Amino acid sequence: MQESQIRAILEQIASGSMSSDEGLERLRHLPYEDIGIAQVDHHRGLRQGQPEVVFGQGKTVGQISTIMQAMAERGSNLLVTRLESEKAHELLRTFPAAQYHCEARCLTVETAPSKPQGKGTILVISAGTSDIPVASEAVITARFLGNQVEQLFDVGVAGIHRLLARVELIRSATVLIVVAGMEGALPSVVGGLVDRPVIAVPTSVGYGASFGGIAALLGMLNSCASGVTVVNIDNGFGAACAASLMNRV
Repeated sequence: MQESQIRAILEQIASGSMSSDEGLERLRHLPYEDIGIAQVDHHRGLRQGQPEVVFGQGKTVGQISTIMQAMAERGSNLLVTRLESEKAHELLRTFPAAQYHCEARCLTVETAPSKPQGKGTILVISAGTSDIPVASEAVITARFLGNQVEQLFDVGVAGIHRLLARVELIRSATVLIVVAGMEGALPSVVGGLVDRPVIAVPTSVGYGASFGGIAALLGMLNSCASGVTVVNIDNGFGAACAASLMNRV
């Protein structure tokens, strides 16, 4: 439940258009609801300014559906991450208003318009086309959290002229998320071009010596550009959450 929803309930009680008993019933499941398979945190949006999100990987369609239903009943917008397309298509039959974002492997349901949260633009940059799934997860998450988002894909250091041709866009962003696999050099380059927060996301893309993204992770942690922050391998979602907090009004 979002702050705006709770405020509306309190205002209706104060004005007499809603009874205190009805208001209590609406708020009964704060801060969380035990639905057997999960403890759904309805209080998170009020506490953190970011609603609870469902991690789809490893969950059955039935489990995801049950959690989504509990959240939808409280008026929450829904985001399910790391969701395989087969599971998504089953969920779409139960939630026809949902939208599946194939590249990002995310499913969203908007029960109420997202309140704009950002003071500027979050720019998501990917080094290569193979990094797009992780970059797209960051894009969808950042938009879900109420941010204006731009994207710039396939501008890795192997053809750095592609990046330098878009310097004006890069410098216009308030926060930048830079996604790269292989040796993970792109965040250092971007960090050297801007005076804004740069969040680096290593991906598991690469040949054998990339060690499933560890090479990119270590390269980013050792960035010579000051102020570059690094999240876990393939964690576009976590990068977007951090960027959203940095971009908040």
